[in-house]
Amino acid sequence: MTKKNFIISFSIIIILLIGFFIGSILLGYTKTSFPSLYNALFSYSGSSSEIVILTLRIPRAIIALFVGGALAVSGLLMQTVTKNPMASPSLLGINAGASFFVVLIFVNNPDVSIQKLVWVAFIGAVVATLIVFLISGEFKGENNVIKVTLAGAATSALFSSLTQGLLHQNQKSYEEILFWLTGSVEGRSLSNLYQIFPYMLVGVAIAFLLANKFNILILGEDVAISLGQNVKMIKLFSIIAVVLLAGSSVAIAGPISLVGLIIPHILKAFFTIDYKILVPFSFLIGAIFLLGADILSRFIIYPNEAPVGVVTAILGVPFFIYIARRADD
Repeated sequence: MTKKNFIISFSIIIILLIGFFIGSILLGYTKTSFPSLYNALFSYSGSSSEIVILTLRIPRAIIALFVGGALAVSGLLMQTVTKNPMASPSLLGINAGASFFVVLIFVNNPDVSIQKLVWVAFIGAVVATLIVFLISGEFKGENNVIKVTLAGAATSALFSSLTQGLLHQNQKSYEEILFWLTGSVEGRSLSNLYQIFPYMLVGVAIAFLLANKFNILILGEDVAISLGQNVKMIKLFSIIAVVLLAGSSVAIAGPISLVGLIIPHILKAFFTIDYKILVPFSFLIGAIFLLGADILSRFIIYPNEAPVGVVTAILGVPFFIYIARRADD
């Protein structure tokens, strides 16, 4: 990608991000406007629209931005490390594992803090990752796309079934956590984001630091090793980044699916395969995607709202089928 094309692409993405971010603040059941947004930020008077903007819409938009970006980067890393075009935290069972551990703690301690839930989600993500890699033979260096996909599907089904079993035995907990399980950024506060933000930041930082190494790794592991790269360490730190990004996202927003699958493919279709560009662009476009999905979630069953996880699933399933058919060809 030339410098000129990079500047143009980056400018368009930033404009889209700002547009979707403002749209997330202004659009919804409660009518708001640009003057209301300006007053809420610079001349607060306490009107109902200003209260909605400050306490609900802005936190929701910021959380959607960071969760979407984190999920997109984690999907990019997983597809790179596993060499599996259908890899993502949701399809490989990582989100399901994190969700199960969160629900397991929640049903026994409904007052658990978000900080503890973050660590619980991380543990679940690690356990799910280990199971998938053990079943598929990734630790032995087999790199079989079909095995990884099937292992992920089996792990996801296992943890999803265990989660449903827990909730079936705890109907009260089921009612309280159902909306979270479908994936949602509604009703979350910035204080929740502050607690998981450091983990997201570390995960994204690792992805940035590994960008040049990924450019070598995609040439083949043998080539990477011959050029002095420690492939095992690259994979290890990549998985750590995925766990940090996916675990923190699940802790605050629940298991939002298919964002990590869709965004890397969109990027590689339109941009050069240079991870120094793919990593930051995946974060930005993932943020745009989830902001757009969250806006759409407010209108598809208007005047009620659908969880954003339902919308990403609706948008992502046709894309998944397309990728699966293309891989089969």
